[in-house]
Amino acid sequence: MGNTKYRFNPKTLTYEKVEKSFSKVLLRISLYSLIILIVALGLSALFLSKFDTPAMKALRTENSELLTQYQSLNEKLAQIENVLDQIQVRDDNIYRVVFNNDPIPESVRKAGFGGVDNYSKFESFDNNDIVLNTSKKIDIISKQAYIQAKSYEDLLQQAITKEKELSSVPAIMPLSNKDLTYTSSGWGMRMHPVYKVPRFHYGMDFVAPKGAPIYATGDGKVSSIQSLRTGHGKHVVIDHGFGYETLYAHMSAFNVKVGDKVKRGQVIGFVGSTGTSTASHLHYEVLKNGVNVNPMHYYFMDLTPDEYEKMVAISSNIKRSFD
Repeated sequence: MGNTKYRFNPKTLTYEKVEKSFSKVLLRISLYSLIILIVALGLSALFLSKFDTPAMKALRTENSELLTQYQSLNEKLAQIENVLDQIQVRDDNIYRVVFNNDPIPESVRKAGFGGVDNYSKFESFDNNDIVLNTSKKIDIISKQAYIQAKSYEDLLQQAITKEKELSSVPAIMPLSNKDLTYTSSGWGMRMHPVYKVPRFHYGMDFVAPKGAPIYATGDGKVSSIQSLRTGHGKHVVIDHGFGYETLYAHMSAFNVKVGDKVKRGQVIGFVGSTGTSTASHLHYEVLKNGVNVNPMHYYFMDLTPDEYEKMVAISSNIKRSFD
C-alpha cells in the first residue's frame, strides 16, 4: 500500500489510483541509473586524484627508475666523451704527425648529425628533454667514434706501407764487412785501373776473396741478370720498389734468377772478377728514381756513427778503383 500513488480528480471530487506505465517506469529507472553512474564516476575521479592505484604506483616507480638510469647513462656518456677527446688529441698530435698527416679538422670530427625529424618522436615523451639530450649525445659519440676508426684504418695502411718501404730500402752492406777490412774505393772521381784516365766512380768497391757471398741489401725483386765480357761482367740488378734499385757487379756466380723475390740479407751471388776488373771484388751501386746515389749513405743498419766515419776515411783515401 505504501508504494501505491493516488491523484485527486476535481471533476469527480475523488482520489483516483495512479497507474504506472512500463515506459515511465523504464524512464525513471534509466534516470536513476544515469545519476548513479555520474556520481560513481565523480567519486572515482576524486579517488584517483587523491590515491594511486597499484598500476599507477608501478608506473610511477618504473618512470622514476628510468629517469635514474638515464642520468646514470648520461654520466657514462660524459666519461666516454672525455676518453674519446683524449684519443683524438693523441691521434692529431702524435700518430698523424708521425706519418706526416694533417690533423682531422674539428668540423669533420663533430660534423652535423641526426636531424630535426630524428628527434621529433621524443617530443611527446614525459621528461623529453633528458631523453632528447641522451639520444643526441649517443649520435655525437657514434659519429666521433666512426671518424676515429677511419683515421686508425688509414694510419694502419700507411704503417703497413711504411714497414714495407723500410724493409725495401738498401740499408746494409752487400758483404760481411763488420771490421771494414773489405772497404775499398768509394764514390767520386777515381783513376780508372784499365784506361788510366779519371772517371767518376758511381758506386763503391769491396775487395773480397773470390766466392765470398754477396747479400741483397733490401727486400725486392731481381729485375736483371747479365753476363758481359766487359763492363760490369756478371751482375745482378734488384728492384726494391719505392724508387730504389741496387746493382752488384763482377760476380763469379749467381744464386738467383730473374723474377725471384729476395729478402734483405739473402745470398744472391758470389764475389768474382768478371768484366772490366783488375782484382776480385764487388762493385756495388744504389740508384734512387733512376739516378745513382752514394751507397755510403745507406749503411745505417750496419754502421755506428764512428764506423761510418772510419769507412768514409778508408774509401776516400783510395784514389783508384778496381773497375
